Amino acid sequence: MQKKEIIASYNFSDMDRNLIRKVLDIDVIFNREIFDKWFNYKYEISDYELKFLTILLESHKYHLQYYNEVQLKSQFIIPVLSLVNFATNKFRGWYEKNLSGIVNNYELKGNTDFMVATGKLEPEKPFFFIQEFKKNLTKSNPLEQLLAEMAVAMEINGKNILRGTYNIGKIWFFVILKKDEQNKFQYYESDIFDSSNIENLKQIFINLKAVKHKYCE
Repeated sequence: MQKKEIIASYNFSDMDRNLIRKVLDIDVIFNREIFDKWFNYKYEISDYELKFLTILLESHKYHLQYYNEVQLKSQFIIPVLSLVNFATNKFRGWYEKNLSGIVNNYELKGNTDFMVATGKLEPEKPFFFIQEFKKNLTKSNPLEQLLAEMAVAMEINGKNILRGTYNIGKIWFFVILKKDEQNKFQYYESDIFDSSNIENLKQIFINLKAVKHKYCE
C-alpha cells in the first residue's frame, strides 16, 4: 500500500477555529439531544462521594475562577477525577502523555492534559479526554485542541464516535465528536456546567462515571 503524503504537521496547541476546519473539515451540529443518554446515566452518588464533593467545593468554590492552571488542576480537578477512579484492569487515566497520529493526511501531535486509555505502563488506545485546566481562554482554544486529540484517538482505536470535555476555570463543557462514512467530522457541544454549584458538580461527576462504565470499551 502506498504511503500517503503528509501535507503538514501541527501541534495540538496550534489549533484554532480556522486551522481545525482546514485539518478536519469539521462542522458543528447545534443539537444537544445527543447528550441525553450520556447525561441520564443512572448512578446513585454514595454518602461518601457526596461528602467528598461537598467538602471539596466548600474549600474552593469562591476561588475557582481565580486559580491558575496548576492550582485548578491540582486542588480541584484531580481530586474529582481521583474520586471517579478511572483505574481498571483494562484502562486508566493518564496525565501529560504524548499522542500523535495522521488525520486527513495531517500529522497531529502533542501532550494531552488528561486522557483515559488502555495500557499498563504507557497509554495505548484512548477513549476519553479532558482538555486544558485553564481559567481563561488563551491564544489556542481548548475546544479546538480537544477536537484534534479526539480525532487522532479515533484513528488509533478505529471508532467513529468519541467523548471528551474541556473546562475554562469553573465552567465545564462536554463534547461528542462523530465521523461519518465519508470521513466527515462533526461535533456537538453541551450546555455549560458550573462546577462551583453543587448540583452541577454532582452532574459532572455522574457524567464522568458514565464515561468509565459505558464508553471506555
